[in-house]
Amino acid sequence: MKAIEIRNKYLEFFKKHGHAVIPSAPLIPENDPSVLFTTAGMQPLVPYFLGEKHPEGTRLADFQKCVRTNDIDEVGDNRHLTYFEMLGNWSLGDYFKEESISMSFEFLTKELGIPVEKLFVTCFKGDKDCPRDEVAAQAWKKSGILEDHIYYYGKDDNWWIAGEEGPCGPDTEMFYDTGKSACGPNCQPSCDCGKYVEIWNNVFMEYFKDKNGYTKLKQKNVDTGLGLERMTMLLQKKETPFDTELFAPIMKRLEELQKVDSIESRRIVAEHLRSSIMIISDGGKPSNLDRGYVLRRLIRRMIRHLNKLQINLEELSTLINLNVEILKEMYPELEKNKELIKTVMLEEKDKFVKTLANGEKEFKKAIDRLGNTKLIPGEIVFKLYDTYGFPPEVTKELAEENDYEINQKEFKELFKKHQEKSRAGSEAKFKGGLAEQTKETIAYHTATHLLNAALKQVIGKDAHQRGSNITVDRMRFDFNCDHKLTEEEKKQVEDLVNKWIQEELPVTKQEMKKEEAIKSGAECMFIEKYPEIVTVYSIGNISKELCGGPHVTNTKELGKFKIKKEESSSSGVRRIKAILIKE
Repeated sequence: MKAIEIRNKYLEFFKKHGHAVIPSAPLIPENDPSVLFTTAGMQPLVPYFLGEKHPEGTRLADFQKCVRTNDIDEVGDNRHLTYFEMLGNWSLGDYFKEESISMSFEFLTKELGIPVEKLFVTCFKGDKDCPRDEVAAQAWKKSGILEDHIYYYGKDDNWWIAGEEGPCGPDTEMFYDTGKSACGPNCQPSCDCGKYVEIWNNVFMEYFKDKNGYTKLKQKNVDTGLGLERMTMLLQKKETPFDTELFAPIMKRLEELQKVDSIESRRIVAEHLRSSIMIISDGGKPSNLDRGYVLRRLIRRMIRHLNKLQINLEELSTLINLNVEILKEMYPELEKNKELIKTVMLEEKDKFVKTLANGEKEFKKAIDRLGNTKLIPGEIVFKLYDTYGFPPEVTKELAEENDYEINQKEFKELFKKHQEKSRAGSEAKFKGGLAEQTKETIAYHTATHLLNAALKQVIGKDAHQRGSNITVDRMRFDFNCDHKLTEEEKKQVEDLVNKWIQEELPVTKQEMKKEEAIKSGAECMFIEKYPEIVTVYSIGNISKELCGGPHVTNTKELGKFKIKKEESSSSGVRRIKAILIKE
């Protein structure tokens, strides 16, 4: 069964069970300050878990494009991916454990034809915060899961929360028995031996965690996630995702082009090429900050491994064409964005070729300063990597060519600290976002709408939002503009926002058809991401935008708006950093 067939079966199944099928949100979150990329299907839906009403109702399903960046360095093995597709279905205060489990069992066994003896499940074993989940276990038994195929684990395995605070709850996970030999007498779903592969996760989201502990949510929700690439691999009885139709044609072409054989390098090129194409198609651009840095890293790592395979970099354009051809049935937008994808990726390739040339010069300068020693300190290797973007593997190759050795221990220690810092930064992104709805973040979210409206009046109606980032302490707002704002322009924008705050404008919410919303003048980024029924927030007659919320009810709740900084974000895009001061 092909990946697109699995996706279509999933959406049709849940549609028959009363779910509205909503579009995938873009990889680059529109108004979510919490992460660099969309990392899970539930991420754009957090306000609705907390009680906001979704315009499509209480039962939803979709496929969600996702990027997770923590394991970039692991890509190249037989399973890690940075881009993947997540299938999900949700209940927003509608059905709960029994019906969720019954539908999951029916889909796996009837629609996908998985034999019941191949299925194992895990449930939460209980602790001081939440009781043992016998309800889920009984629901599995009633559906047909064998009793000795049900296991209980603690919070590390069977509890789900986005970050450290936010909506959360016990989950039940489904595993597929691959038929591989057990790793020992105690082999069970928690093992990493490869016998059991997790295929689906149903989270029973009925709690909210904050610094004071756990409280019950206003409504009981269900949040599920099924990895499409993994399910495709298992149903096709393939060893890795790279053996499925999602990657096989590109892997074959790389093998034909390579002069040096490396399965690891072929996987890295294939995976990073796909991830980069998807990110660029959804509006991403390489840069030295945040998601732009991740995209740059993906492209440059891919190019480095093309070099390791000794594939001419001029082939990159044809590899992009092939990848778009492979994926266009699943993601039609790639065909439309193909030339943009090529332009961005080929420009980055040319920059990296220059980086490699500059890095070689810096390497030569560094070893000339070493004197008689033939041991290159780890800090030099790390500086070449961190400051000049020069890959440590290339430094190692150059060192060997010049009869030098590298202090690997010192470099690894520095690199490990760098990774831990990057990972902590990436994880912290989720911590302060919509998952943690506070009065402060909700106020800043509303203020972005006023800022957007003010920029249109001061700069021109063609000024549009290009992204935002919000914490409890400040807001960051990106917008298209071809010049640095003058002091007068900044003052005009600031004064306009404060004027509207002082006018105590009401913030109102309407639900309407998407076409009606656009005709009425409502603005939005990524119109294709919205379902047929949308939520429109209006602030007096000043601002009207499609948005999931939440917002304050009146501008008087915002305080005083103050621009702290205005700077370049990327080519043609400016960035404003601002704060709200409570008076």
